[in-house]
Amino acid sequence: MIRRVEKKGKTIEEAVQEGLKELDLSAHEVEIEVLEEPSRGILGLVGQKQARVMLTEKVKLEHKILKFFQDLLEYMDLGEDLIESSITQEILELQVLGGDIGTLIGMRGTTLNAVQYIVNLVAGNYWRQLQAEGKSEPRIRVVIDAEGYRSRREASLKRLARSVAEQAKRDGGKIRLEPMTPMERRIVHIAVQECDGVGSFSEGEGRFRHVVVFPKD
Repeated sequence: MIRRVEKKGKTIEEAVQEGLKELDLSAHEVEIEVLEEPSRGILGLVGQKQARVMLTEKVKLEHKILKFFQDLLEYMDLGEDLIESSITQEILELQVLGGDIGTLIGMRGTTLNAVQYIVNLVAGNYWRQLQAEGKSEPRIRVVIDAEGYRSRREASLKRLARSVAEQAKRDGGKIRLEPMTPMERRIVHIAVQECDGVGSFSEGEGRFRHVVVFPKD
């Protein structure tokens, strides 16, 4: 929710400072509208008016992205969802807790990846709109997870990669894995690199692209 406050003061600056103090924000984080200029009145006393200003918290890019994501989950009718958000080095992490987590994740994370893709597209559009308005905000990449699914999936893929690497060395042949997303294939490739005597490469097109593990000898 966008916060705003109206304040009065002997001067515009005094009214603005009062508003900033109440909102606990700095001047560059708000939009300031002067509703009434101060006036001294007759003889500097009678009819004297204070300055009156309206301070409105600027809508940050991450707030717009979070609002869209909340609306998207509501549209998908996934039940009661709690979203934890954090932003570090222009990466906005959104963790969904509660609700119909299984439906949100989908088969091997396909729905979760699709939702993340959509949210990143919208985030890019929001960022371009801000640039067009002359507002300089860094572009944000969004990572969406559901009750730690991605970390569990990563651990599972690493175990799979090590197991398949041992099998390829033992049997001396190539092993083709199931189709995976680019991020998942990258996890597998890195895990295979840590195993001696085996290598890996990707083949296939589009959603059928998969990893092939092979013995080097």
